[in-house]
Amino acid sequence: MESQIINKAIKVQIVKGINSPSSWLKACALIALALTFSPVFSEPLATPDIDDIEYPEDEAPNQMEVELGKILFFDPILSANNQMSCATCHDPNNGFGDGLKLSIGHDDKPLTRHTPHLYNLAWAHSLFWDGRAPSLEHQVLMPVFDPSEMNLSQKQMLERIELSPFYKTQFNRVFQQDNIDTHLVSLAIAAFMRSIISSNSPFDQYLAGDTNAISTEAVSGLKLFEGKAKCVECHDGANLTDGSYHSLGIARSDKGRGFVINDDSMNFRFKTPGLRNVSLTAPYMHDGSIADLEGVIRFYNDGGGTGPNKDNLMEELNLTEGEIRDLIAFLAALTQPISIARPSVPNNFTTDPSIQKKD
Repeated sequence: MESQIINKAIKVQIVKGINSPSSWLKACALIALALTFSPVFSEPLATPDIDDIEYPEDEAPNQMEVELGKILFFDPILSANNQMSCATCHDPNNGFGDGLKLSIGHDDKPLTRHTPHLYNLAWAHSLFWDGRAPSLEHQVLMPVFDPSEMNLSQKQMLERIELSPFYKTQFNRVFQQDNIDTHLVSLAIAAFMRSIISSNSPFDQYLAGDTNAISTEAVSGLKLFEGKAKCVECHDGANLTDGSYHSLGIARSDKGRGFVINDDSMNFRFKTPGLRNVSLTAPYMHDGSIADLEGVIRFYNDGGGTGPNKDNLMEELNLTEGEIRDLIAFLAALTQPISIARPSVPNNFTTDPSIQKKD
């Protein structure tokens, strides 16, 4: 339990500036406060504030950079077989997921984890279910270079982009330099991903004072979310995630965070996903093992799974059927679909016929 409290306190300050001595001091104070006065340290539910987004070098990208990243996101040039793009698994028409329990890799084999959504990652300080990427700039190209996912090497990627007259022109226009490198590619894609923001759901309108924005069932669900159902103990703050790692008793072989940081105490723990647009992002959990929101709530109501290293937070909730319905109503009130038109990707010509685009 103490490790969970400490994770929550550390998340508030250290992840925002791990090299800052003042942040370390604030984090230590929060840890002491959390351990002394509260069994669980939770941030209040709120509407995301764009002023809290931390951009590389504290400078927001311009719209040209976002648009370039958007085109790259949808361009299958970034996959070895020229058939997959980032949007293959993160489809905006499917809640920025793919609706599959486990996504399919470049070799038509299922991957080992469920594809997470991309909503409001502008505020995230760690990425992937196991948190192995500390920023979007680190994360965006890892699936591209992963042999089981898009299977493209860094060298191949840069060669393809350099051979595209469109990308040569656009990268020069956006970054004012002729040499295209991996850093610039990651900056562009990350800029687009930071633009995928949901901050005006019915719940946000309710927080702003419109008491009619959500149903009476959703209001009851909100009270349950913050109270009896204990959801807020992990799903807190503006994006309804503590940014920390928990074991729900699901994983038995995938060690998750523990494997990344070589810490057995964190085995079988996975990052808490944000709940913005959660009604659009089924199925659920790191392994896609629960098909719908009702199933998720019933899973928690039963106290979770029976796997190893399960959180002490996981216990039976004794929710009634009506309370389960009210919770679903509240989660639905977090919905603000993000409509993104698919861009036209360029005709990428190359001297290598093996990587020509297929009709």
